Amino acid sequence: MKITVFGASGKTGQHVIEKALDKGFQVLAYVRRENSLRIQHPNLNISVGNLNDTYKIEEAIKGADACISTLGGASLRKHATEVVEGIDRIVTTMEKQGVKRLMYLSSFGVGDSEQYMAPFIRFLIVKLILRVPIADHGTNEQRIQRSDLDWTIFRPGSLHDGPQSENVKSGIDSPGTKGNLSISRASLAAYMVNRLTEKPYIKQAIWLHEQ
Repeated sequence: MKITVFGASGKTGQHVIEKALDKGFQVLAYVRRENSLRIQHPNLNISVGNLNDTYKIEEAIKGADACISTLGGASLRKHATEVVEGIDRIVTTMEKQGVKRLMYLSSFGVGDSEQYMAPFIRFLIVKLILRVPIADHGTNEQRIQRSDLDWTIFRPGSLHDGPQSENVKSGIDSPGTKGNLSISRASLAAYMVNRLTEKPYIKQAIWLHEQ
């Protein structure tokens, strides 16, 4: 399987690349800056480009079986316009080229998942602290959901840098708890990559966290 990873140089993106390579996949990592990715592997290729470069994005997606986005904004106060427009270009290019499978990393609290948060946490996180990033993810989710792609949207709890766990819970209904949901980036990446070959959750937005 050949996959293209956007947001490849970020913390979660690098875990995604490592998990995909472990499975024997061919990986193309799309990064903004050369030398921003230190992973080296015979099955890893790197493409350097910006999210406003339609030609580079088209070249990165060409021939892929699936695309994974772990893109996110760098600010809690300013909308990540480049990322939002980049997601639109990625989706449009995939539709144009007939690449159907897209996996998008969003966040718990986006869309209808906010109803599963305790009222105070919902107010604190969704309405105050992460208001701007959650709004951007919401815009991206809506663009993806309007597409004809075979998409899966991942809405994890808070991310940390702990080790990978095999005890990951996921679903599309209530997670059954309104406490603080969290998951390591390693666990998240492994779960996302595994969805390429098993229990894919096509055209569904799922929450996930570690038990």
